[in-house]
Order: sequence, then structure tokens, then C-alpha cells
Amino acid sequence: MFVEHKFYIGLSDINPLKELNNTCLLRYLEDTAGIHSEIAGYGITDMNKTRKTWILLSWKVKVNKRPLINDTVSVKTWSRLIDKFYAYRDFEVRNQYNEVIAIITSKWVFVDIDKGKLIKVSEEVAESYKTETENAVFKEKDLERLSEPKEYSNSILFKITRNMIDINKHLHNIYYLDIAKEALPEEIAFGNELNNFEIMYKKEIKLGEIVKALYSFEDGYHYVTIKSEDESIIHSIMRLK
Repeated sequence: MFVEHKFYIGLSDINPLKELNNTCLLRYLEDTAGIHSEIAGYGITDMNKTRKTWILLSWKVKVNKRPLINDTVSVKTWSRLIDKFYAYRDFEVRNQYNEVIAIITSKWVFVDIDKGKLIKVSEEVAESYKTETENAVFKEKDLERLSEPKEYSNSILFKITRNMIDINKHLHNIYYLDIAKEALPEEIAFGNELNNFEIMYKKEIKLGEIVKALYSFEDGYHYVTIKSEDESIIHSIMRLK
């Protein structure tokens, strides 16, 4: 099953260059994935009945062309593979001229809300998503597991506020990029949007927590690792280029 949704790029969706920013791109992807889950019967409005939810593990994003303010984009998504505890979802973004401007893949787990544990995706759940096994946007079957850089050149402390919290009472996954931007060098943060990035989520962040975002440039990539304030816990690793 393919699900498609159209978005208008407004003032709150752009960077200083008037281009769609990466945080809002992730929001578009998330909203479209949510529509698919609602159709399948395992969306946000079904949680009280199913007592199940999806948790995002990672993103891989490649942007070929940046749409601008007042443009429209169409986001198409589908379930690519469901393998025991893991589900893989791909996306394709087209501009108003029907050009493919971005491709994305993502990895998810299915979680029992009451037990707080991940569970195997049943055949019933898998069938409800009508997986499109022959359609993959990247050649690699799985997403690469990111490793922490050997050393860092900069770090900042950041406190999680109420507006950043999702329905699971954790830091919303799209805001990890905003924290990363605070740790990036100024010329990178305010320059062209980084068109290739991966995010690996490891440990949830809760309201009021103070986290440390550490920056490194290694092998041609910008890395931002988000850790607990005392650096004992890794919450996320991001690789951007």
C-alpha cells in the first residue's frame, strides 16, 4: 500500500535561505507515516484500543533538491519490510513539477504500551500495512549502525522543554536535529541545509532533562552525539553531510 499526502511550505517550515528545513521535512514524513498507520488500524487514535505503538529507531535521508517557501511537495510512503521485531518504512518526496527531490528510509519497532517492551510484529499487523517488498529507495537492506566519534571539538548543554515533548512524554524525534544545530559550527548551522543525514535513536529523553550535544568532524561528516549531562548515557548519534 502506498500512501501519499501533499504539503504547502509556509513561513514556519523554512530556513534563512527560504528553503524547506530538515526538521520540517521530518515532520512531513512523520505525518504521512501516521496517515498510513491510521488506515492500517494501528495509529494514534487506535492506541487506547490496541495498547500498541510504533517507536522510531533511525532515519536515513538524502535530499537532491530543496523546495522553497510557497512550493508544494508530495510525500509518498510505504511499508518496505517487516522482519520479526523490526519494520522498515521508505519515503519518496516529489516537488510540484513531479521531480523526485528526496528519498528516505526508516526503521521502527512495535511496542506494548502497558508492558513498555518491544514485541514481535504479528502477521495480522503486518498484513494490515500491505507491505511493498519490491520498492526500496536505497540499495542497502538495513540502516548502518552509527558509531560514536573518537573525539569531540565542541559541546553544549540543552534543557528539554514542554513544547518538545511527544505523546509518549519523550523528546519528539524531529527535535533531535534542532539540538544538533545548536552544537554545529555557526557557519554550518546558518549555511546551506545539510542534504544527507542519518539519525540513530538509542535512549529516550524526558521532560526537564539536561543533555549534552557533542560535535565532531570526522571523515568528511559532521557528527553530533547527544548524551546525558554526565555523558554516561548516549541518547542519539547523528551523521550529517
